[in-house]
Amino acid sequence: MAGHSKFKNIQHRKGAQDKKRAKVFNKLGREITVAAKLGTPDPDMNPRLRLAIQTARKENMPKDRIERAVRSGSPGGDDANYEEIRYEGYGPAGIAIIVSALTDNRNRTASEVRTAFTKHGGSLGETNSVSFMFDQVGSIVYPLTVANTETMFEAAAEFGAQNVETDDEYHEVITDPNDFGDVSAALEEKFGEAEQAGLVWKPQNTVAPDEDAAANLLKLIDALEDSDDVQHVYANYDIDDETMERLLG
Repeated sequence: MAGHSKFKNIQHRKGAQDKKRAKVFNKLGREITVAAKLGTPDPDMNPRLRLAIQTARKENMPKDRIERAVRSGSPGGDDANYEEIRYEGYGPAGIAIIVSALTDNRNRTASEVRTAFTKHGGSLGETNSVSFMFDQVGSIVYPLTVANTETMFEAAAEFGAQNVETDDEYHEVITDPNDFGDVSAALEEKFGEAEQAGLVWKPQNTVAPDEDAAANLLKLIDALEDSDDVQHVYANYDIDDETMERLLG
């Protein structure tokens, strides 16, 4: 249950996303509304909603906006019906990409996603054209300051996690999607709220593109994330820290 995490790449990307605060709030609000609509508006009884609200709070989303999003997904709320859609394709240097979207207009979203791929040297594929290169797992991330490697390893194993990957800054606890809620809750009780948690598409192997391809890839990811309908973008790249900082600087 040990290995190397690529979480720092995610952190670099998150820094770039922070510049799009209004769009981040729109996406978080949509996830909260959908979670409330699919389950119950009580976060104590709805793990997906509880996670969505925790994520929104970490992003400093205003409390009244969170509450408004919950009301929108509650009985008697707004009539918007969002559909969960997954798009798959390849970016520069053959990087495999999975795009997760919540949309009330499939045609609009498909057009925006296709345009982003085409404009930035990628190609949109069929469903399942790249997902076989990823595993859908629960991912729960804590900074190293929360616990040493042995303590995190033992707790994760006790609570039913599949794996723990540790680098020089973070522990990433990996779970089966069906066990994510229980493991996440148990870890939170022991260590406090995670820095990041959710169901993700984790690549089985990564590709290291050269700097030109990496630059085009990041432009493609930015273009995809610029769509209000796109919630998450997953890709099997591994860009070293120095290159990432240059490209995002």
